[in-house]
Amino acid sequence: MTVDTSSTGDAGVGAGAEQLAVAAAVAAGESVLSRRFGSPITLVAPEDLAGSGPATVVRARVVSSSFALPRTLVIKHYPDQPAAGADPFAQEAVSYQLFTALSPDERMCPELLAHDGRDRVLVLEDLGRTPTLEDKLYARDSRAAERALLSWARSLGRLHANTAGREADFNALLRRLGGPAKSDSGGVDELCARVPSLIQERLGIPVPDDVRAQVTAALEQSRSAGFRAFSPVELSPDNNLVTGQGVRFLDFEYGCVRSALDDAAHLRLPFASWPDALALPAGMSEAMIAAWRAEVVGIWPAFADDEALATHLTASELLRVWLITGEELGGLNLSRHAAPVSREAAFVTWWRDLAKHAGYVRMTAVSEFSARVAAALAARLGPHADLAFYPAFR
Repeated sequence: MTVDTSSTGDAGVGAGAEQLAVAAAVAAGESVLSRRFGSPITLVAPEDLAGSGPATVVRARVVSSSFALPRTLVIKHYPDQPAAGADPFAQEAVSYQLFTALSPDERMCPELLAHDGRDRVLVLEDLGRTPTLEDKLYARDSRAAERALLSWARSLGRLHANTAGREADFNALLRRLGGPAKSDSGGVDELCARVPSLIQERLGIPVPDDVRAQVTAALEQSRSAGFRAFSPVELSPDNNLVTGQGVRFLDFEYGCVRSALDDAAHLRLPFASWPDALALPAGMSEAMIAAWRAEVVGIWPAFADDEALATHLTASELLRVWLITGEELGGLNLSRHAAPVSREAAFVTWWRDLAKHAGYVRMTAVSEFSARVAAALAARLGPHADLAFYPAFR
């Protein structure tokens, strides 16, 4: 889900099905707020925030109330029952519950004001019409983009530090809402096993046994009991608001507790799971890692050691590149005459960077193999192999 916070007034409310969905969201919001506070609460001037996921997302104004409610609220309404498997409403409701139990300066997201499992609705604090991290990356102010990226990394570190050791709380809340516990597996083993044949088929490069062993070790690190904390999972710049108090996270439809290193890999591969991921300038990733580490080192002192941190991060980077390759390589157009599409160039960058980082921590087999993959991808793409920078850094 992504949220457009730039619209104003009723202009964002569409006609037909969209208008009915907005009206249903407002009604569900009024219902849960009235039950929560024991008195009717009316919401007016609904504004469709154009969520792209299963929820209808609406901003609405509160008619004068005797309760200490903000002037405007955000409502997320999930009108449909979930398919088999994880329930995005339950995941998001529990995620916000976990954070709302923390003090405001530890929260890193909007406050949850009310929720109801029957109506499948959340009522959230409205952080206002503030720019997203995506807005900063696509503007023409490099300093502002740098500040926003460092703020994002610090907020991610604080999010991890503030939720470390709270997996039991998260699972208990999830059971209470009837959501199934999420597994770290989710087909990952099968995907990892499929990558060697995919690389052999598409690029003609066999995967050495040493590299397979390193991938297995990285997967075990990802599932270990150490360094576990809450993760939004969808770490995309369009799901982060740049506020005066720092970056705040939105969209917890896939929120879960997992290894914080799975998220930290995105500091090496910024926003790699986002289809529109582009390049950052030299040194930016290292600065983001430093900002993240400053927030988590008090919880996980092992990260004070440069070599230990680099080894952990490289293992996570390897696993993330491996999984994205398994998910997407089969669909990439690796023709010399293909149009300049950034996703293909991103793969070149990620494998090239992995080769460099693996060399630093003496993962020699991974370094050599990654360099071969990057070279093969670059040769297929020809002049389109260089990944463009975000507009803020051009």
